[in-house]
Formats: sequence, C-alpha cells, structure tokens
Amino acid sequence: MRPLSEPIEVNRRLVAIFAADVEGYSRLMGADEVGTLKGPTKCRAILDKAIADHRGRIANAAGDSVLAEFGSAVDAVQCAVDAQVALAKANSSLPANKHINFRIGIHVGDVMVRAGDLFGDGVNIAARLQAVAQPGGVCVSGATYEQVRKVLPVAFTDLGMQQVKNIEDPIRAYAAREPTEAVHRSTAVASDASRSLPLPDKPSIAVLPFQNMSGDPEQEYFADGMVEEIITALSRFKWLFVIARNSSFTFKGKAIDIKEVGRRLGVRYILEGSVRKAAGKVRIMGQLIDAITGTHIWADRFERDLTDVFALQYEVTAAVVSAIQPKLLQTEIALASRRRPDNLTAYDLFLRAMQHYYPSTREGGAEVIKLAHRALQLDPRFAFLAALAGDCHMRNVLWGFSTNPQFDRAEAVRFLHLALSADTGDPDTLALASANIAFMIGDCESAIEIADRAPALNPNSFFAWNFRGWFTTLPGCPRKQSGALNAPFASVR
Repeated sequence: MRPLSEPIEVNRRLVAIFAADVEGYSRLMGADEVGTLKGPTKCRAILDKAIADHRGRIANAAGDSVLAEFGSAVDAVQCAVDAQVALAKANSSLPANKHINFRIGIHVGDVMVRAGDLFGDGVNIAARLQAVAQPGGVCVSGATYEQVRKVLPVAFTDLGMQQVKNIEDPIRAYAAREPTEAVHRSTAVASDASRSLPLPDKPSIAVLPFQNMSGDPEQEYFADGMVEEIITALSRFKWLFVIARNSSFTFKGKAIDIKEVGRRLGVRYILEGSVRKAAGKVRIMGQLIDAITGTHIWADRFERDLTDVFALQYEVTAAVVSAIQPKLLQTEIALASRRRPDNLTAYDLFLRAMQHYYPSTREGGAEVIKLAHRALQLDPRFAFLAALAGDCHMRNVLWGFSTNPQFDRAEAVRFLHLALSADTGDPDTLALASANIAFMIGDCESAIEIADRAPALNPNSFFAWNFRGWFTTLPGCPRKQSGALNAPFASVR
C-alpha cells in the first residue's frame, strides 16, 4: 500500500477525452429506483465494451457517468457513434419512460493524469460538450472535428460557437451521428423533429431568420448576419438557453406557427424580425413572443443609415439585446412568483430574489439573503446568487441597515469568495464582486481590474456597465482596510 505521505506522480499528455452521462438520471431514479439501477448496468456494459473495442481506457466511472481517454480522436468519435447506435437498439424494446439515454461529449486536449484519473481544462470542456449534446447524441469540439472530418464516415452538424459554464472562451461544437437514416433511435431522442422537446430548466430562446423584405437577394446576407450577431450576443448571458443557428435556420423561408416552432425546438421564447432596405436606409423590425401562450412580449423597429454594414449590425444587435433581456427577466420573475413555494428550483429562487433586490430596501435585502441561502443549498455553485447575497450584506454596511456591521462585512467577504470560487467567467458575477472587493476589502486596484473584465465578457450586460460606471464616477477609491479582512482576498487576486 502506498504511504499517505508519498506524493502521487502527475503526468501530462494529449488525448481525446470522452465524457458520457445519463440524461435525466435523477428523474429516472425518482420514478423507479430499482429499475433505474438495473438499466444503466446493462447500458454501461454496452458502453464499456464499445470503449474497449475502440482501444479506449476508462479513467473514471460512476453509476450514471463515464470518463475515458483515447489515443486517437478517430477512435473516440467512432466509439461514441457506435455506442449510441447500440444503446438506441437496446432501448427500442423498452417503453419510452424506461429508456436510458446517454449524452456524449468529446474533446482533444492536454490533460493531467494522476493515479489513473484525468484532470484539467480538456476534461472540463468534454464534460460541457456532453451537456450540449442531445439525449442519445454525440457532441464534439472543433479541435476534434478537424482531426476526424475527412477520415470517418460520420455526419456532422455545425452547432456554432457555444458559451459553456466555467469555460471563458466560446467553443465550436459539432453534433456527430451515423450518416444513414436507418439508425435505430429511442423515442426519447430529441433529434426527432416531429416530437416536442421539453423546456430546459432556464429561460430558452430561439432567434429565427429575419425576413428580407427588400426584394434584394444581397440583403439576405445582411439579414442572416444580423441574426448571427444577435444569437452570439444572447449566448453571453449564462442564465439564458439559446438555440444554435443551425437549428433555428431550419425554418428559413418557411411559413411557421410560433407555438409549433417552440415545441419543435424546446424553447419558451421566439425572436423574429424583418429587414427592409430603401433609399440608403435600412429598417429592422423585431418582436419577442412567448411560444407557449403566443403572447407578444416586446416589439420595436430600428431605422439607420446603411453606411458601415458591420457597425450597423453591431449597433442594432446591442439595441435589440439590451431591449429584450430585461423583458425576458421580468417575464421570468412574474412566472416564478406564481409557482408554489414548495416546488421552487434554485433558478426560481434566484428570480424571486431579483424581485426583492431592485427596490434596494432593508427588508428586500434581507429577503434576498434568505432566498440565496435556500438556493445555494440546492445549487452550491450558483455564483451570481452568491454574489448577489454578498452585495446585500455590503449594502447593509454601507447604507446603515446593519445592526451588526462586523457580521455583515464578514458575510459579504464570505459570499464573495464563494461566488468567485464557483465561476470567474460570468460578467454579472464579476460586476457584483468588484464593488464588494472595493468597499468591503478595500482593494481598489483589483476591483477596477475585475470591473473592466465584466463588460469585456458581455458588452450588453446592464450589471457589467452599471458597476463599471460607479468606478468612473467615484472621486476616489476606499482606502485599504487593515487586519483580517484583507487576508481572505489573497487567493482572489
């Protein structure tokens, strides 16, 4: 046995990382614990055999997930596609509510290997791509795609740039599948366009292709580019689930029913619009619709001189996104306020907290803190909500609300560290953290640095620009505090 004091050697190598996870495992366990435990055992045997047959090595495995490495991207992708075909066949003899569907993500990257386990950004990216994949599907990174696209008889669909949790830069993603149409698929596989998709657990939106009303074919490029810019801008909001361009553009040029589009794409909100060019000007109209009820939430038009096309696309994108983002949030808050208190998710609790945050009252801040504690019990890595609670404790100190300023100051710093340990890539979290760092810790230099990063990550974030604005208007920065309050921030810098 290795002595506990003996260090474990860590090696690095470039591999294809294969991450698989069962879709809806908690739901299945809640419905039938015994049956669900038997199902993954059979499916795991199929998956394990496929990995071994394609020269892979399983590095880590749990009841509902598998992490493996391959020396070849070709082997990894072929293994994933073959495994999904075999798993779909195994599901075909079962009722729909008993299907065990895996999502698989693959990325080629550098990893650290310690005692056989894999660590590092490469592993994290593969895991995030797994979450992007459809149930029963395979999602690969752009780096993987470039290595296999000319080698494998696999059909790929470009999913565009994906902004995934805790990864700073967007990742190019591709869906991979067997090229024939005769693939046996489970009825729960979401790629079946004739079936309704379930709504995700956060606000979801699809931006449909804008209609070209000009009669000028050249304006098709402008209209399509406009939609791509809006999709990219919306994807920067981490609380928003945005459908990729390839999926929404399947409706281009078709007569559509908004409710049907919502069911087909699995989204609650649809943004549609039109572009018309005349006399050196361009008029862009847009409307945001609730696909469940058919209700119009927002509509507006923008008229600009058609000079610099790229500048115009950027300007209109900023105007559209900054208009619909608060409308979406207001609608979601109203929905959350009508849900039963005993049936609230962490996200519902966040929405209710936002409702109490904006009035900036003593009572509202106390309610935000209470809701944040409940939500963080459900999701300990809800970074923005932790930052929001820290902000309310900071307000208690600065605005004279507190009966125990020392406690509120310590809690503000504690929530700050909790938020930044969970996510340093969310602009809204960074915006809230910057004020906390400046006023509770007194490190103005780091606060300004973080406040600058927030709008760079999302130029359309109200929080990012609002908190950045405070640092440009304040005549000076709070002096650095002395004593123990400075020590906890050493790990943040």
